[in-house]
Amino acid sequence: MIVHWHRRDLRPGDNRGLARAASADEPVVPLFVLDPSVLEHASPVRVACLLEALESLRSWYDAHGSDLLVVRDEASAAVPRVATAHDAATVVWNEDYSGLARERDQAVRAALADEGIAAESVHDAIHHEPGSITPNQGDHYSVFSYFWKKWRDRDKRAPADEPESSDLAAVSGDPIPSLADLGFDEPEATPPTVTTAAARERVADFCSGPIYEYAAMRDYPAESGTSRLSPHLKWGTIGPRELYAATERAADRAERDADRESVREFQRQLAWREFYAHVLAFNPNTVTEDFSGYDNEIDWRDDPDALEAWKAGTTGYPIIDAGMRQLRADGWMHNRVRMLVASFLTKDLLTDWRAGYAWFREKLADHDTANDVGGWQWAGSTGTDAQPYFRVFNPMKQGREYDPDAEYIREYVPELADATAADIHGWHDLEPAERERIAPDYPGPIVDHAERRDRAIELFERARGESSE
Repeated sequence: MIVHWHRRDLRPGDNRGLARAASADEPVVPLFVLDPSVLEHASPVRVACLLEALESLRSWYDAHGSDLLVVRDEASAAVPRVATAHDAATVVWNEDYSGLARERDQAVRAALADEGIAAESVHDAIHHEPGSITPNQGDHYSVFSYFWKKWRDRDKRAPADEPESSDLAAVSGDPIPSLADLGFDEPEATPPTVTTAAARERVADFCSGPIYEYAAMRDYPAESGTSRLSPHLKWGTIGPRELYAATERAADRAERDADRESVREFQRQLAWREFYAHVLAFNPNTVTEDFSGYDNEIDWRDDPDALEAWKAGTTGYPIIDAGMRQLRADGWMHNRVRMLVASFLTKDLLTDWRAGYAWFREKLADHDTANDVGGWQWAGSTGTDAQPYFRVFNPMKQGREYDPDAEYIREYVPELADATAADIHGWHDLEPAERERIAPDYPGPIVDHAERRDRAIELFERARGESSE
C-alpha cells in the first residue's frame, strides 16, 4: 500500500500528491493527522472549518469504498505508525512552505527513514514552486510587479484527476473528533461552509458573471465583488489549477476587452498569493521579524487600551470599526478593509504589525501564514514591496470613496443605523454634542488621524536614521 498524507489539500480532485499516490499501482491509504503542535497555533473558527472539510472529504472516500483515517498525535509518530500498520512502502504528501510545516515534515521524514519507509513530497498548493520564478540575482523576487510578469506568462498545469475507487484501500477509521474533543470553544464567528462542493459552486457562480466586474467592484465592501474563495484556498477544498482553469474559461467567454482585463485582474490576485508563498519559503523568519530592516528599531507604541479598541471595533472611525466587527462576526474581512484596518493599527495607533497579525490569526477563517504576514508587513512598511511609510490611508476618505452610502458601515456598526452617510463619513469633524445626538452609543475618535499621520512619518524617519528627534 501507499499512504497519502492530507494536510492543506482537503479535496479529492486537482490534488497532485493524491494523484501521484494513486498512480503507484498500490492501494492508497488516505490519512490526516491532528497534530497538537500544529493545533496550538489554531483557533476555534479555523478548526471548525477544518473539521467540516474533513467530514466532507471523508464522505467522498466513503462513497468510493475507502475512508479517511484521522489520527490525533504528533505527525512524526502518527505517520510512520499508520504506514507500518498498513505495510506501506511510501508516504506521499503535498508541500507546505511555512517554517513550522517544514520542521514538522523534516521530523516525519526522519521518522519514516528510521522505519525504512520512503517519503515523497509534491508541489501542489501553488502553480510555480518556490525557486522556479527568480530574478537574475537572488533566490526570489521582493517586488511583485516583476514576479507577476513572469508568473502570468508561465504555462499552468492542467488539474489533476480524482482517483478511482479501485485506486483506494478498503480501510476504516475512527470518528472525527469534535471541537470540544480537541479542546476548542465554539467560535465567535459563524464559520463559512468549507467543502469542495461549496467551493466549486462559488467558483461557478463567480466565473459566470461577477468576475467580469471584479476590477471595478473588488474595492467596495458593500458589494459582492470578490470571490470569497480564500477559506477554500486556505484549506485546499479547491485546487489552484482547477480554479485557474475556470478563470481561463471565463476569459474565453468574455465579450469585451474590459471583461478579459477584469479576469486578468483576478488572476493577478492569485499571483499575489503565490508571491507571498515564495517570500515565506525563502524567509521563514518573517513571521516574527521585519523583512526590511531599518537603521534603528521602530519605536512602536505600547497602548493596550488602543489595541483593545481596535480589536473591539470601537475606535470611532466607522470604516475601521465595521471591518473589525465583520472579522468577529464572519471570520472574514473584505480585502480593501483589511488594508485599512492594518494601516490604522500601524500608522494611526503606531502599534507593531505583529499585534495585528496575531489577532488576524486568531479570528480569520482563511488565515494563511504567507498571505497574512505579507499583508501585515506591507501595511506596516516593513515587508517586500511594502506600502511606503509616508503613504498613510486616510480612513475618512477611504470610507467616503469605497462605502459612499455607508451601507457596509451600517451593516456592522448598528449604532450608526440612523445616521446619514455624510454624518458617518464626517464623524471625526462633528462636535461631541452632535455625535451624542446622532448616535449616543457610538464613540468619538480615539486619536486624531492628521496628528498621528505626522507622528507615524516621524517614527519611520527616526527608524531610517533620517531624524535626530
